[in-house]
Amino acid sequence: MKGTALPLWARLGTRFLPFADAASTDLPLGRLLRLGLFQVSVGMAFVLINFTLNRVMIVEIGVSASLVGAMVALPLLFAPARALIGYKSDNHVSVLGWRRVPYIWFGTVMQFSGLSIMPFALLLMTGHGALGGAWIGVAGACLAFLLVGAGMATAQTAGLALATDLAPEAKRPRVVALLYVMLLIGMFFSSLLFGRLLGAFNPTRLVEVIQGTALATMVLNVIALWKQEARVVGGTSRVDTVDFSSQWRDFVKVRRTRRLLISLALGAAGFSMQDILLEPYAGHVLGLNVGQTTALSALWSAGMIAGFAYAARALGRQMDPNRLAGMGALIGVAAFAVVVLSAPLVSVSMLCLGAFGIGLGGGLFAVCTLIAMMDQAEPGKSGLALGAWGAVQASAAGVAILVSGALRDGFGALAMSGALGAGLVDPASGYSFVWHIEIALLFATLVAIGPLARRPDVLPERPVTDFGRGLV
Repeated sequence: MKGTALPLWARLGTRFLPFADAASTDLPLGRLLRLGLFQVSVGMAFVLINFTLNRVMIVEIGVSASLVGAMVALPLLFAPARALIGYKSDNHVSVLGWRRVPYIWFGTVMQFSGLSIMPFALLLMTGHGALGGAWIGVAGACLAFLLVGAGMATAQTAGLALATDLAPEAKRPRVVALLYVMLLIGMFFSSLLFGRLLGAFNPTRLVEVIQGTALATMVLNVIALWKQEARVVGGTSRVDTVDFSSQWRDFVKVRRTRRLLISLALGAAGFSMQDILLEPYAGHVLGLNVGQTTALSALWSAGMIAGFAYAARALGRQMDPNRLAGMGALIGVAAFAVVVLSAPLVSVSMLCLGAFGIGLGGGLFAVCTLIAMMDQAEPGKSGLALGAWGAVQASAAGVAILVSGALRDGFGALAMSGALGAGLVDPASGYSFVWHIEIALLFATLVAIGPLARRPDVLPERPVTDFGRGLV
């Protein structure tokens, strides 16, 4: 049975998964999908801390959106270090003979530790803990979020670098894109699972869900790592004599690269401000329960996968990734407009459509900026480009998440006090203010990325084999 199941899964993957044709003789699809399990564990943790727990803390526990935004942004303190982590894993000196495995393993341990602490910290935040005082719960939750973030950043960066090591050079952009599809698949199915388990909120069930996620993280990552990186007999040694700061300066001195990074930062911020607010918005304004609001993240993940699927087909036809990224930002503008209208129309359907549209636009924007960034990389330095993309994307998202909670609280308080007029005395006002800022940021993204999309004459040539046949 096992001998026939894997080839069947591989055939299905080649037909239906975006970028599944990234597989090669050196890195067959079965091995690549097994390696991608570390992305599934990251996706589970992301849904938990960015969607499910923020709704629970804001609505059920009554924590301010500003504090929740700060907690959710804590993991992204490690975002700027992603490029450095990739560089260090390139040059890791180890008597064990591994470069990437130690980073992925310690990232896994940090992620597991944070998830193990988290449920008890959340219970203490209610103020009913025996240790006396919700402040202990807040401190524990901050530590837990920080550990999870550090683990996700370390394991994900080193894991993606390992994948590029194993793949032929011509296939590397598609391998990285496929692993991001695995991330979205993990987010999609964990959203459905969390929504079902937490349909009727219960603190005990929440503890079980978080602890189960911690266990699943450890199991999935061990399976993902098993016999992936070959050991170097006699240990590893430093392979790059150029220091990180010099490489970084050389990378960002190109004007086109700087403009792409600016566009990425604006777009990531525009798509990410809603991360901690969409589910509380559904609960406060439209009266949905925890299970129903968690289903929104499943719709968002499905939209992201659809964006990746369209990108796979379009890039296979040699469309400009910068132009496609701009299309993603434009879809995001329309999606946030639909979310804004869902409150006055009291329409759950419009909110669901908006959530799917945000994912669709965000997925298209993310994968196309990633491909565009890897196009900018010099031969043999795709790891630095990948780290730069991850660092800028995650840093911009972290700042956006942190600011969004404060903006929602501040503007919402002014609106509810009547200071902004009787027409804005509505629970949706604080959220709507943030949605409009996101629309403005996405318009700014279009302005920034426009010149890149208008200059096809300077785009690097990509062999057709780099992008293949997409979903076909």
